[in-house]
Amino acid sequence: MSPADDAQHSVPLKIDTTVPHSARFWNYWLGGEDWYPVDKELGDALREQYPSIAGIAVASREFLGRAVRHLARDVGVRQFLDIGSGLPTAENTHQVAQRYAPDSRIVYADTDPTVLMHSQALLTSTPEGRTAYLDADVRDVDVMLERAGRELDLDRPVALMLLSMLGHIEPDPAAELVQEYTRRLPSGSYLVTCDSIDDPEVIAVCEDYAAAGAAPYYPRSRDQLAATAKGLELLPPGLGPIALWRPHHPDVEPPRDQLFQWGLVARKP
Repeated sequence: MSPADDAQHSVPLKIDTTVPHSARFWNYWLGGEDWYPVDKELGDALREQYPSIAGIAVASREFLGRAVRHLARDVGVRQFLDIGSGLPTAENTHQVAQRYAPDSRIVYADTDPTVLMHSQALLTSTPEGRTAYLDADVRDVDVMLERAGRELDLDRPVALMLLSMLGHIEPDPAAELVQEYTRRLPSGSYLVTCDSIDDPEVIAVCEDYAAAGAAPYYPRSRDQLAATAKGLELLPPGLGPIALWRPHHPDVEPPRDQLFQWGLVARKP
C-alpha cells in the first residue's frame, strides 16, 4: 500500500444508496458485486430499453486491457495514471501492466465514496512495482499531478488513462482539461481515452440516465473526441470504435452494442 494518506479518511464516507451512481451500475453491467438495489433497478431499466448499453461497459474494459498491454509490453511504458478508475472488477490497469512489466507503477484516482471504500482491492502490487490510490478530482490538475508525483516520476513518460469518465464534463471544457494534463506530462507520454459517441440511441440513454437522478453524461461528437488529443500523435488505427482498436480477433465482427464507444491512444512527441 502507498504510504500516502490520500486513501485514508478521518471521517466516515457518505454513500447515498437512494440515488443511482454510474460507477456502481457500471460495475453491475460488468458482473461486479459492488452496487445497491437502486443501481440494479436503473441498470436493468436502461438495458431493457436500450439493449446495447451494457456493451459499452464491456467494450471499455476490453479496450483498457488491450491498450495497457500494448503500452507495457510493446512500448515500454512503466507508469500509469488511471483517473476515474471506477470500482475494481477484473483486469484492472495494474493487473494488466504488471503482468507484462512487473516493475510498473500505477496510480488510481477517483472521488466516488463507493470507489474509495473499495480502494484496498486496488492497492495490490508486484514486489517490483507499485500501486497507489488517490482521492483527487480530475478537474484539479495541480492537486492531481502533485499527489501522483509522490508515487510516479513525472519527468519520465506516463500513460494517462481517462476511460469512459470525461462524459461527466461538457465536451469543450473536457478537451481543454485533457490538453492541460498532456501539456504538463513529459515527451513520450501517452493518452488513452474513450467515451460514448453522440449516436441518437446513446443520447436517449443519457437523457433517461439524467432523468433518473444520476449525474448528467454528455456524449461526444467525433471532433470533440479528437480535440482531447490535439497536438498528439495518434497510434494506428486512430480514432474510432474502441472495439476495433487492435482487437484480439480482427476477423471477428464486434457486436453492434460495442461500436457506440469511441476512443484513441496517442503519444506526446
